[in-house]
Amino acid sequence: MPGAAPGRWRSSRHVEVADESMRPTLAPGDRLRIDPRAYRDRPPRVGEIVVAIDPEAADRWLVKRVAAVGPGRFWHLPGRLVPAGPEGPVDRPANAGELLELGADEVYLLSDAPLGGRDSRRFGPVPFAALVGRVYRRYFPPERRADL
Repeated sequence: MPGAAPGRWRSSRHVEVADESMRPTLAPGDRLRIDPRAYRDRPPRVGEIVVAIDPEAADRWLVKRVAAVGPGRFWHLPGRLVPAGPEGPVDRPANAGELLELGADEVYLLSDAPLGGRDSRRFGPVPFAALVGRVYRRYFPPERRADL
């Protein structure tokens, strides 16, 4: 498979998108390949799409986008997070919500859909240990195949 890391295809896991929370990037019925080894040697990066164990129901997985990686302080703006300066409230952007603090091994996950979905705005930061892996390919339906 072009662009795949050696052995990644053989060790990948598969998941099917079940809801609208990642539109327009992902749609219900999209089938994805996940690299469960992606974060063995590095932390997740902002912008990556990941699969995580649902903090509210451990028997379910969520597909979300990484909005922030700890440690750090971040202002919550509509649909994204921005780093907070060392001065905290003094650096607050005009349309910022609450100030969030992420621990060294935490990520903040957001849905792509404008109206959101169930994500870190509801259940808070997620520990790295809850990440199942990084989504690297949509393989079905055929007309939507793409590296992600």
